[in-house]
Amino acid sequence: MRRHLRIAAADDEANMQDYLRELLPRLGHEAIVARSGRQLLELCRMSAPDLIITDIKMDDMDGLEAAEAINRELSVPVILVSAHNDDDLRSRALRDHVMAYLAKPVKQADLENAIEMAMMRFAHFCALRQEASDLRQALEDRKLVERAKGIVMRRLAVDEEDAFRRLRKIASVHNHKLTEVARAVLTSEEIFTALEHGGAPAPAGERARSAADRRSPGKG
Repeated sequence: MRRHLRIAAADDEANMQDYLRELLPRLGHEAIVARSGRQLLELCRMSAPDLIITDIKMDDMDGLEAAEAINRELSVPVILVSAHNDDDLRSRALRDHVMAYLAKPVKQADLENAIEMAMMRFAHFCALRQEASDLRQALEDRKLVERAKGIVMRRLAVDEEDAFRRLRKIASVHNHKLTEVARAVLTSEEIFTALEHGGAPAPAGERARSAADRRSPGKG
């Protein structure tokens, strides 16, 4: 059954604020909407939301800064929203507690999928955090496991949740940490890539594509 979430959202455009106030309850969630990054920070301190949806570029404090400040006090998954869809923003969106990324205009189906993806990835992150010695290590481990999930998804043609489940099962069966299994997957992928090129290092273009493949597909 789909979980009812308390979602804090922020955007400096009035029409987007109204859109989120209307759409999130329609999807079965409680909406707490801010008009700035600073107001988002204050609302999150008072309401302890389950999820944050925030625009990146706002006048007083951008969405990434607000998300980072909030996650120094609370551990909350974040969906970033932007009118711009470029590689630089996507790379910024892969850090820390950011679990998904949406480009404007935001459609209902895309937002619904992003919420589901963000909560799933956050559950994966929480599982990693149990293994890690501290938050910083958990954040680094998340990047490693995201890359391994991408490889499993591509090679086995499975979705993200199934890829994570398979990695955890291997870790459990062999009494390894999830990060150890992820490193083994990455090492195996490098070996297979070399074998596919006759044992020689892959050309620069192929290495770039291989690196892209190692990223987990999806909107995040």
